[in-house]
Amino acid sequence: MDKTNNITPEVDMRILELLSQTYPDSESASTEIINLEAIMNLPKGTEHFVADIHGEHEAFLHILRNASGNIKRKVTELFGATLTREEIRALCTLIYYPEQRLQMLCANDDDLSQWYSMTLLRLVQVLQSVSSKYTRSKVRKALPQQYAYIIEELLHESPGDDDKEAYFRRILETIVQTGQSQHFIIALCQVIQRLSIDRLHILGDIFDRGPGAHIIMDYLLTRHGFDIQWGNHDALWMGAAAGNDCCIANVLRLSLRFANMATLQDGYGINLLPLATFAIETYADDPCQCFLPVVQTQENQTDAKSLRLLAQMHKAISIIQFKLEYNMRKAHPEWVMNEPGTLEHIDQERGVYRLDGREYKLRDCYFPTVRPDEPYRLTHEEEELVGRLHHSFRVSEKLQRHVQCLLDHGSLYGIYNSNLLFHASVPMNTDGSMRQVTVMGQQCHGRQLMQRAEYVIRRAFQADAPRAERHQARDYFWYLWCGPDSPLFDKSGMRTFERYLLSEKELQHEEKGAYYQLRNNPQVCAQILDEFQVTGHHRHIINGHVPVHVAQGESPIRADGMLMVIDGGFSKGYHETTGIAGYTLVYHSRGFELIQHEPFTSTAQAIENETDIISSKQIVELRGHRLRVRETDIGRRLQQQVDELRCLLHAYQHDLLKERKH
Repeated sequence: MDKTNNITPEVDMRILELLSQTYPDSESASTEIINLEAIMNLPKGTEHFVADIHGEHEAFLHILRNASGNIKRKVTELFGATLTREEIRALCTLIYYPEQRLQMLCANDDDLSQWYSMTLLRLVQVLQSVSSKYTRSKVRKALPQQYAYIIEELLHESPGDDDKEAYFRRILETIVQTGQSQHFIIALCQVIQRLSIDRLHILGDIFDRGPGAHIIMDYLLTRHGFDIQWGNHDALWMGAAAGNDCCIANVLRLSLRFANMATLQDGYGINLLPLATFAIETYADDPCQCFLPVVQTQENQTDAKSLRLLAQMHKAISIIQFKLEYNMRKAHPEWVMNEPGTLEHIDQERGVYRLDGREYKLRDCYFPTVRPDEPYRLTHEEEELVGRLHHSFRVSEKLQRHVQCLLDHGSLYGIYNSNLLFHASVPMNTDGSMRQVTVMGQQCHGRQLMQRAEYVIRRAFQADAPRAERHQARDYFWYLWCGPDSPLFDKSGMRTFERYLLSEKELQHEEKGAYYQLRNNPQVCAQILDEFQVTGHHRHIINGHVPVHVAQGESPIRADGMLMVIDGGFSKGYHETTGIAGYTLVYHSRGFELIQHEPFTSTAQAIENETDIISSKQIVELRGHRLRVRETDIGRRLQQQVDELRCLLHAYQHDLLKERKH
């Protein structure tokens, strides 16, 4: 046992007595030590880091299917000398999309017996390669139950072994003869995908902009071995699910801004008819030009009539949002959100906005629901609408299930193998010290701030928490979304009103917190890592949140390699400004590789034309030796178990504990 700890001999014996219930004799203890030592000597599993997916489910799922290009690399290593580029591409596409490719092949060819035999053999070879770093037990757990025995036999027999070749070939022949080829091919491809990524880290912002956040969440519900560091957009949807009306208004506004109705309606069954009816009645003769959605892609192009309706709904919920947010700030003066006024400074008759003694021309000056004497009071119709929308979010069973997944697998920060993961920032002062922030009456900074904020997030969903505390926690989601000292935002303020209705860029500016300037300094990064008690010779901070503008010469690698920013712009709306379509960071047994992805066309084209995402690889950090499991967090826990088992074995051998022989 580790002698550096303070466990007394009495406690040691209690631990050993508990262990003896599982390992009752020397033989069982020795066997487990051998097993754990073998596991610790395997290469570490491959970790994938992805950030800011923003509902782009097709690109995200494709990257997982191809393991950021790792599967193609494996296939090329295995068959580069025997297959053409076209054959390699076809095999890779089959691995990524087995059901769809098999359907296409069967439609074009009646007799695929020979192809089945050859393909099964190649897939077994690929699976042998990707599974080589795992124990048989772990591979077995990844196999579909109905085919587990046969696939395991294929994995551990070699067609090149003369004594076993006939046995191996006969298994493949029988699979084809019994009509099970397609089922086995699909099973093999899915296991290859699963084992190519050992751990998936999502650094926030699954939601908003793109159409498929609900599809991504559905996929995650089927997957093991992943964690989520919540982003500001995730917190916004969590707040909406908790019943925060400001969050609900923002979710609706963003969905309408990007013409993304799929997630709301198809994904979560949110009833938008009351909003549409209210918008048509209120803005019947209003062109709502400032509120036309940002139509980014061919997929969400819509006709002029539908576009106008979206703009009317967009304007309606935006005005409601401004009212709700003012009242939220008023209810929480402790947040010290020094936002400039919005609606009270509007002069509708003259079409100007007055601020600090200056006047600015409004881009839109038709606000029939805004009363000059009480600009932030909801009309009766608006109150009724907010109530209906609130109910729709609260009763969405699928949304609540997805939010529970975020709670079960998520946190504000994570530490994995000497890497500190969080979405946006650690609020700091300009001198590099950690900023003191008050969260529900408690002052905290750095790691304590993250922990306190996470406690509040979870409190909002705990039915046994006092009602007043739950409501306060529910309100806090909106602060996380746009509060100046929020670790998920960390800017001077969110200038939504100014971006919509004023043309002056200086009024739209959102000043970033000190962290974003200081994080390029290696000493500051080391200070943050110390604050979070991250140890190790090779430790890093990994962030998302702020897109890296590669087209403008920005680099995702900063602070002499201590910081990696992996928001490369998954969202199609960012492609023009970032110049790429997202990053994935891969941490395998040789070190770190940053994969830069070009825009993805579509799943349909990838299947039909056998196209892949074009990716380029950047070596971030390579180790002089291949990392083993013993050098990881899991390995350190396994080593502790080995130390305890060795003590147990010693106790048996010296009659300190009696063995229970069967």
